[in-house]
Amino acid sequence: MSRPLYTDNRAMEMQLNPREASLVKAFRRLPPDAAAELSALAERLATLTPNCRIDWSDSWSDEDLEDFKAASLRRLDVEESEESR
Repeated sequence: MSRPLYTDNRAMEMQLNPREASLVKAFRRLPPDAAAELSALAERLATLTPNCRIDWSDSWSDEDLEDFKAASLRRLDVEESEESR
């Protein structure tokens, strides 16, 4: 049995708000082991209360997000400089 081949990626795209998009970008920058660990943690949290929506709005202030973004960019710069050696 053959599966349908999806060639139009736009049909599969999720609409993300700016905060979600920022988190996805940060997640993609993580080393594979850290990304796997974070993903496993998120899955465990989701199984604890599958029908509960978590309000994260009070967990990260704008300053927290800026600090996280700056630290991520610094780490990315270090990784890129190490790769170019």
